[in-house]
Amino acid sequence: MGGSAFQRLARWAAVAWLASASAEAHHSYGMFDFQREVTLSGTVKEFQWSNPHVFIDLLNETDSATWSVEMSSPSHLVRNGWKPASLKAGDRITLVIHPLRDGRSGGTYVSARRADGQPVVPVAGRAAGTSQ
Repeated sequence: MGGSAFQRLARWAAVAWLASASAEAHHSYGMFDFQREVTLSGTVKEFQWSNPHVFIDLLNETDSATWSVEMSSPSHLVRNGWKPASLKAGDRITLVIHPLRDGRSGGTYVSARRADGQPVVPVAGRAAGTSQ
């Protein structure tokens, strides 16, 4: 490969910087209002299990709008007990989200409960039915 120690160090620094920049590049979380929580109840239209983020599309019974709720990555969700089959179209759920700042029908996931009040995915270390 050759070059001085400084040149090799500079190449490695450039590679590390590019890798970290691309990992952060897909979007900022500034679009969400983390000072507010909104509760939505309705029917799952679609549970989109895909990279880089999983989405729940929910037909909200209050305003009849379809809300798009962003979750984290599939690998992160699996580590927290989620599976591609955790939700399916037609499931009735209640979501708590941090809404989009611009007022559109969307937000980022906080928690989810089934129609019977049980968490969609039980919290690790707690029995089903306890506080999420």
